[in-house]
Amino acid sequence: MRTSFYQYSLQDLFDLFQAHDLHPAGVSRLYNWHYKKKKITPCVDEVAKKTIDFVKKNFDFSLPQIIKTQVSDDKTVKLLFELEDKFTVESVIIPFQGKYTVCLSSQVGCAMNCSFCHTGLQGLKRQLKTEEIIGQFMSAGLWLLEHRPDDYQIQNVVFMGQGEPLHNFEAVKKSCEIFLSQHGLSLADHKITISTAGYLPGLKRWVTEGMPDVNIALSLHSPFKEKRDKLIPINKNFDLSEVLPLVDSIPTGRKRFVTYEYLLIKDFNDSLEDAHATGKLLAGKKAFINLIPFNPFPLSSFERPEKEKIEAFRTTLESYQIPTLVRVTKGDEILAACGQLNTGLKKQS
Repeated sequence: MRTSFYQYSLQDLFDLFQAHDLHPAGVSRLYNWHYKKKKITPCVDEVAKKTIDFVKKNFDFSLPQIIKTQVSDDKTVKLLFELEDKFTVESVIIPFQGKYTVCLSSQVGCAMNCSFCHTGLQGLKRQLKTEEIIGQFMSAGLWLLEHRPDDYQIQNVVFMGQGEPLHNFEAVKKSCEIFLSQHGLSLADHKITISTAGYLPGLKRWVTEGMPDVNIALSLHSPFKEKRDKLIPINKNFDLSEVLPLVDSIPTGRKRFVTYEYLLIKDFNDSLEDAHATGKLLAGKKAFINLIPFNPFPLSSFERPEKEKIEAFRTTLESYQIPTLVRVTKGDEILAACGQLNTGLKKQS
């Protein structure tokens, strides 16, 4: 039975080749062929015949199937993927300053049940495998290569699609190892960001087991427990008093940092009182705040604040010497913006 090539880290492949007495040089050659050159057919160049035979017999290079594509006026692309078991997930290709960011899903649905997120309405169906996460990235790159051949480079990866990434720790960790490999995709560590709602077991694993050196983004959304409980139900069990010290202990670098995401919801968490409390909570940390005006989705009762309130909130935070950015909404008319992804139930055959 053949297994997906995209499930293997570089070290996994070295171990596999060693176990089958294959020349180790073939490992980097395969990584280069399939990741750098974006080939989905088996490599036959400069590889020993024994290795070629093994690869053809044991590896599958198929990618998740794109069954629907939506393109917004601002060139944002939402891809709907069908997986082998007919479940579906969405990824988003986001243009920004002449580059592309791909927003990846880590689960089919999500178990966190956050009230501001469309994905939470569908619940968790299952975890995505490493090859399904990598497959989203590869398919997105191939889509750009075909449809925008003069403008196809993906330079940033954010785990901000469907699912709680740290609830699928092992697959997300291995995916990051593959993204960072110099023999393969060669993404810079500060170009990858993992977003979390504050899933404490996953944060503890990050600290104790080690996630590759990438950025972390914490969905904060309120410094007040009662408000954050309403927005992020796991806050009732994983309080900020436990979450923030773990986030603070994650190593940062010259270009790596912590992002605190703050979703601004009209008349709920957008007051100056909220802004001052947030500023006092985060003052002095090596971090910046990403303000996200709420993106409406079907069945949600929340609304986006007025521009004046958003600007007042940003100005207040900056008075605490915290760099603050208001995220530009992209793709909202195709439900591709932050918090809008939802693929519902398994596709019916």
